[in-house]
Amino acid sequence: MMGSVWTAVAIGLAMGIVFGFALEKSRVFEPGMIVGQMQLRNFIMLKMFLTAVATGALVLAVLHGFGFVKLHPKGALYAADIVGGLLLGAGIALAGACPGTTLAQIGVGYRDAIFTLVGGLAGAVAFSYAQPWLAANLIGTAKPILFTDLVGLPYWQGAVGLAVVLIAVLALMERWRPWRDDLGSDVDGAHATSTEFKGRIVPAE
Repeated sequence: MMGSVWTAVAIGLAMGIVFGFALEKSRVFEPGMIVGQMQLRNFIMLKMFLTAVATGALVLAVLHGFGFVKLHPKGALYAADIVGGLLLGAGIALAGACPGTTLAQIGVGYRDAIFTLVGGLAGAVAFSYAQPWLAANLIGTAKPILFTDLVGLPYWQGAVGLAVVLIAVLALMERWRPWRDDLGSDVDGAHATSTEFKGRIVPAE
């Protein structure tokens, strides 16, 4: 039992290091980058998320296919998912942060992120107490189901198919908006040293 706990901790730390490295190098933790994505001014954040989903789908396909992991799907609560997604999106746009970037922002010195972290923790605690009532009176429950169950495919085939589609979408997006054009030299700044060029904000020479 103890060995499995330490193994889980080691895997979590390794994944955290990889995630943190990718987060810092892509700069998607910067408030300007996050708000820019919500305003459809740049698409690096979306590309990172789609890359993570495609990678996760392939890894899960392999691990599940060889019996290393078991899937624990959640029920599809469409109304709750839509409302929750809209609220989360509005919060991300207003705060310039999302749950996965708040600690990174604090680490590099964004003081506003401290309030985002405190608010997120308070919201999580409040929801944990309210969830039984919400489930019984408002949200409801749903039977866990996978998309591959609906279409009658083995999970690994659906996961690989999803990854292939996402990779194709990423390739088209990169052809349309190369990441270097979106990144610029000061995405998180006020563009005081930038000029307009063909409808885009680009760094001034």
